[in-house]
Amino acid sequence: MKGKFCLKVEFPYLLFILPTFVAYTIFSIYPLFNSFLYAFTNWNGFNVPKFVGIKNFRTTFSDPVMIQALSNTIIYSISVPILVTLFAIPLAVILNSGMKTRNLQRAIFFFPSVPSALIMGYIWSYMLNSSSTGVINQILSFFGVKPILWLATPRLAMLSLIIVSVWGSTGWHACIYLANIQSIPREYYEAATIDGATGFKRFRYITFPMLAPSMTISVMLLLTGSLKVFDLPFSLTSGGPGYATTMVTQIIIARGVTEKLYGQATAMSTVFFFIIFVITALQIIIMKKREENLQ
Repeated sequence: MKGKFCLKVEFPYLLFILPTFVAYTIFSIYPLFNSFLYAFTNWNGFNVPKFVGIKNFRTTFSDPVMIQALSNTIIYSISVPILVTLFAIPLAVILNSGMKTRNLQRAIFFFPSVPSALIMGYIWSYMLNSSSTGVINQILSFFGVKPILWLATPRLAMLSLIIVSVWGSTGWHACIYLANIQSIPREYYEAATIDGATGFKRFRYITFPMLAPSMTISVMLLLTGSLKVFDLPFSLTSGGPGYATTMVTQIIIARGVTEKLYGQATAMSTVFFFIIFVITALQIIIMKKREENLQ
């Protein structure tokens, strides 16, 4: 009886979400389910799909370009969350200070996250142009430094990609930590000050542990975003030089859209989906345990 009563009360609210649920099912769940099926076929977008078993998956794991792209994606998705977190937390602490220009500083640091990653990539590709006309190389020329091949050298291209991504993400994630810092009860800091704790000790034993919930969210967003990244590497380096900055998403799109190998593309996306799912699940589990230790 209690279950029927709850359903009767909640039924009008369920009607409101029904259109969204139907649309989500049609445009997200159904295509996702179909992609799993096409991963076992030789479909190219025109022919009648024929079952080929795990051939597409064997091709995925033996494709040197895919392996290179997976390696690049792992390097990128490890570096960006770590670096953004290292910069965002101290920045949030600074922006939480009582400086008169703190609101202006917040706006300045948040601004890089406003433009889309595609636009940001094109702007930085001009600034990091490897010739002497590049903005960065022009600045360095004033100090007698020869033009640096920022985007034409494999290691420098990956480093440049990571730096641009960190530059564009740090301010936004600092706002996440800033909101968390402002919710920490002031009594904790007052008690620590009375006990003679220094500023660093207050940060170490109060601020940093209390940032666990926001850190879980921030790292999860950074990790999933880095694993699925496409627009920034595409606009900044086009995946080059060679395949030095090519990400998995670029290979999937190239196989599916450009080469019309939808069977292989869906097999790659299926494998990548489970990789992202496992990594994200492990990250949430590990960081949730850290949150539980605070209670």
